[in-house]
Amino acid sequence: MTDLPIVEFAYPGPLRNALVAAVLSGEKTSTASLLVQYADEELPRVGERGAVVDSAGVVVGVVETTGVDIVALKDVSLQHALDEGEGYIDVAHWRAGHERFWHSPEVRAELGDPDFTVDDDTQVVLERFILVPW
Repeated sequence: MTDLPIVEFAYPGPLRNALVAAVLSGEKTSTASLLVQYADEELPRVGERGAVVDSAGVVVGVVETTGVDIVALKDVSLQHALDEGEGYIDVAHWRAGHERFWHSPEVRAELGDPDFTVDDDTQVVLERFILVPW
């Protein structure tokens, strides 16, 4: 339906469904990923658009990147955590949720490191975006 790059939030399943719903409702306007996950791909760029897919791989929306920052995990702001639209009440709550995801078997398998863990100095990519008409 579109020739834009695919944007996937989490892995297919309940978490992706919830994140995509938050994007489509406008509640989710930021996301975070590990810098190490970009070893084989380019970082997002401001102005770049991507096709958001649901768990079935169907394009359900288009987002445009409005900001990209690389920061240490310990430096993620409260505003970023709130803008993720996932109900986080503070940065500690945000971090705990992300650590559960980043320490999951899926992420560890993707990274090829069964013992992967994050710490305060782990570099994360903070991306801000808007939902655009398509």
